[in-house]
Amino acid sequence: MFNAKFDSAYNFLTDDELNSARMDASAAFDTLMNKSGEGSDFLGWLGYPNNYDKEEFSRIKKAAHTIERTSEVLVVVGIGGSYLGARAVIEALSPYFEKRGMEIIFAGNSISSTYLTRLKDYLWDKDFAVNVISKSGTTTEPAIAFRFLYELLKKKYMKDELTEHVFITTDKAKGALREIGVKNDYEMFIVPDDMGGRYSVFSGVGLLPIAVAGLNIDKLMEGAKEAANNLSIKNNNPAIEYAAIRNALYRKEFNIELLESYEPSLTYIVEWWKQLFGESEGKEHKGIWPSGALFTTDLHSLGQYIQEGRRNLFETVIDIETPSADLDIPFDRDNLDGLNYLAGKTIDYVNKQAMKATCKAHEDGGVPQIVLSIDELNEHNLGYLLYFFMVSCAVSGYTLGVNPFNQPGVEEYKKNMFINLEKPGYTK
Repeated sequence: MFNAKFDSAYNFLTDDELNSARMDASAAFDTLMNKSGEGSDFLGWLGYPNNYDKEEFSRIKKAAHTIERTSEVLVVVGIGGSYLGARAVIEALSPYFEKRGMEIIFAGNSISSTYLTRLKDYLWDKDFAVNVISKSGTTTEPAIAFRFLYELLKKKYMKDELTEHVFITTDKAKGALREIGVKNDYEMFIVPDDMGGRYSVFSGVGLLPIAVAGLNIDKLMEGAKEAANNLSIKNNNPAIEYAAIRNALYRKEFNIELLESYEPSLTYIVEWWKQLFGESEGKEHKGIWPSGALFTTDLHSLGQYIQEGRRNLFETVIDIETPSADLDIPFDRDNLDGLNYLAGKTIDYVNKQAMKATCKAHEDGGVPQIVLSIDELNEHNLGYLLYFFMVSCAVSGYTLGVNPFNQPGVEEYKKNMFINLEKPGYTK
């Protein structure tokens, strides 16, 4: 169950400001659903939960079983949307200290020599598989990581064994990884042509690592499908309202959004969300800066600034109504810590009161609040939440007047880096 509460944010907006933003967001939603805006050739994700490739979905499950049978560790090689969606889901739904499914390690998302060296050392005496994810196969960070890991695999296994240890997710027709896969008969999955990386979590890009982690990808897709059906209707659509409120606040110079959670397992949901909104909206010198915080932890570091710093930020809180586990606070006869006033109450009760108190304090201090609630943290609800964010982001981008599906600025640092590295074809 998903619910969105905007009451606090309404207190910071006049009726005219809100209605103007709602009209713009409504028109942006029509542009999205009619596929008539910029970037419309990258809207494959919009209907994907209803029309995804069932044959590939079945192959993903079979590949996951193969990896579970042959390996102790799966290394997921990718950067940006090629790994953030999978990592967000896996870390959100995996128990903190219990082993569930296989060990999943992520590589190719930095150029740290120390990380890659230590990873090679760690994997040397272990059976491991690699899922390399890149549409072109030549993106620098994952390409470097895969080159080293592929060499390690070839040292550890016979050539005919590699088909059970190398899994490729790439373009359906071309590219370096496609050539490697075809030449060696490796199992391959598709990075859809009509889907940018940050919108690809429900495709093979995200599903294979999630399945290997022991999570239920059927339920994840069911949640996304329910969201796709519910959020395709304009009336009382929380995705449109979220986009409208974000833009209404932005027009009043609230240009930083903090996505917050009171559950540490959602840290990478925030990281995925930061890429989704930052890469979709940050263009033409426009856009809300997407940031994040983990509470109550960050209340002891960022709390002072949020409460009394510049009044240019607003908060969106992810609330999990029922935790996966809870504890009663015991009575202590000596009460040296002074906590007996909480005896008999649960840890989650205390956490919820901290959340309510923080929201009120920050609102009183001039920080608008949005609260997005799910009744519990599971695959279905997470599928719904992620799809909600994707629709909201697309609508918000069109409302802002930018193309939510390209990322031209990302190429600038690459050009400079390639010049510095003297890559053929790049000159100062």
